[in-house]
Amino acid sequence: MVSLNRIYCPKLLTFRAIFNGFCVLALFFLISHQEEMLQGLFSKKPFSTLPLKTIFDDGVSEYAIQVEVFQRKMVENSVNSSNYIVEKESSGFETNALRANRSPSICSGIHEHRGYSTECEYLKANPQCNSGGFFNYIKFFYCDWEKYKALRYLVLVIWLVTLFYLLGNTAADYFCCCLEKLSNLLQLSPTVAGVTLLPLGNGAPDVFASIAAFSGNNSGDVGLNSVLGGAVFVTCVVVGTVCLCIGGQSVQIDKKCFIRDMCFFLFALVSLLVILVVGKVNIGGAIAFVSIYVVYVFCVAANELLRKRTTRSKLESAQLLLPVSGCVISSGNVEDQSIDASLLQSDSQEFKLAHWMWASNVAVYSNEGVNASSEVNPASLWGWNEEDTVDDNSSLSCSKLCSLLELPLTLPRRLTIPIVEDERWSKTYAVASASFAPVLFAFLWNTQDNLGYLANGITYLIGIVAGGIFGVLAFIYTRADHPPRRFLLPWVMGGFIMSIIWFYMIANELVALLMAFGVIFGIKPSLLALTVLAWGNSMGDLMSNVAIAMNGGDGVQIAISGCFAGPMFNTLIGLGLSLVVGAWSSKPVSYIIPRDISLYCTLGFLVSGLVWSLIVLPLSNMYPNKLLGVGLMIIYLSFLVCRASLAMGDGSLHGSSWLL
Repeated sequence: MVSLNRIYCPKLLTFRAIFNGFCVLALFFLISHQEEMLQGLFSKKPFSTLPLKTIFDDGVSEYAIQVEVFQRKMVENSVNSSNYIVEKESSGFETNALRANRSPSICSGIHEHRGYSTECEYLKANPQCNSGGFFNYIKFFYCDWEKYKALRYLVLVIWLVTLFYLLGNTAADYFCCCLEKLSNLLQLSPTVAGVTLLPLGNGAPDVFASIAAFSGNNSGDVGLNSVLGGAVFVTCVVVGTVCLCIGGQSVQIDKKCFIRDMCFFLFALVSLLVILVVGKVNIGGAIAFVSIYVVYVFCVAANELLRKRTTRSKLESAQLLLPVSGCVISSGNVEDQSIDASLLQSDSQEFKLAHWMWASNVAVYSNEGVNASSEVNPASLWGWNEEDTVDDNSSLSCSKLCSLLELPLTLPRRLTIPIVEDERWSKTYAVASASFAPVLFAFLWNTQDNLGYLANGITYLIGIVAGGIFGVLAFIYTRADHPPRRFLLPWVMGGFIMSIIWFYMIANELVALLMAFGVIFGIKPSLLALTVLAWGNSMGDLMSNVAIAMNGGDGVQIAISGCFAGPMFNTLIGLGLSLVVGAWSSKPVSYIIPRDISLYCTLGFLVSGLVWSLIVLPLSNMYPNKLLGVGLMIIYLSFLVCRASLAMGDGSLHGSSWLL
């Protein structure tokens, strides 16, 4: 492994440095051309929608001529759009405010822009044409860098890749370590942790992307297609790739666990189908859907408890047949004297989940070196383990450059997410995170549209005061040489909550960018979610599960189980919590499920892949083979052909007719 790292580490560091450089450049491009957007976040002032003032020779202002036209068109738009409301501020003036940031339906006429010379003028007269998020991507594309069309595409594509990276990196370097610490503090058994906190860490990008989509306006279909599209990809492409790679190995899958997981997954999909057919769901129905996974966890824990009791009873019975300690026959053999104790202790001893497992599906996004012990570390197979970094000047200089370029992407999270790992502990960052986390809360709270200036000021004041108090306490009760030994749970919960906050911010931005791409290319955002978002969030599953399976032995069992248990968790918890959020926001009436006929096609192919695996694996005596892999690949290719045909038939790929 040392020789492999000597070959690949310098190249990977160079690649990471170049990648981070492009990401930072894209971020700077967006920030430098979004002055009005940034002012809108802090001051709540609407964007300027009027052209620049020009004075003609006769003294008549072009501004004065066009004001009436723009105001008339904006009034018409505000009357025709249900997203505008009229609210009375404390000053007594009536102002138009957006009920929600995201309203892409008004963008249906942007390509024709009838009555306007350019798309930019259309956007100025229709400010509610906004995909949402912190950056106004539609305005950036049509109003900034109009002469450099290729550059606009390049910046948005790089920023899309950056958001995928930030989502996975937040899971790998922040969220998963909090979950591991939380599991240890709560003293969860490996089985319980493996079906609760472990899939939450590895599936966090999918879960929070779905929640962000459902919390937006008219973008629930994005969340549905993202989760179900990712499930089809993982259960077909990832499982198929694993089977093709290890088809010749004699590795057997646990039959009982496999059938149990498949039955729960199929039941969850049938329940989801019922919700889609009904077309609406209330709080009770959404909670009932989530409770399916609770029942699954209970069954897994009960099965593990029963297995341990059975094994312990067999060992106690076997102990009666073992040589009695100290007898003449075994008096000279220490191994014989302790064999009974070792057998009993081997089952009663609780082992923790391996460190690498907590971030196995997102390890490819990690910037932190994984400290491998004597266990095999699958992360090193794709070269991201840098424990044996070469000690030459070129590698050191490249590493410093990489760290410097990563700074704009990592520093905001490092200053707001507490980290209590021994290897990454820093009192400076700990005090900073305790101080700035409440301020970030206040900032996010103030991005709501229905808050007045007084409420904004009070919120910021509370955040600053709370941050000051927490920062002083952290400075007094922490040491520079090691993380806190006492009161560790508040630190872990703080990291857990702040990681979720960052997940939501990044996922919301990712969904907003996909909505913008839908407007720009005239493609239905749900189709982009089914492909781009699903593929992006599933790349970690593909790389990690293939790498784990290539180790053979238990690695194949872990990889295959993860390919089915992970999508089931994302479906029940990701979509379940999303439905709870949607139903809660629309109470007392039920939440209306977005009508998308293509979802039935996605569910059908997902069930087909599961049934194919459920038939082929038992027939092959639970040995993964190439027949299973080829069949799953054919199912996924057929799924893509079917969805492409439906997209061309329903107008998803023709202009912006889907927005009407």
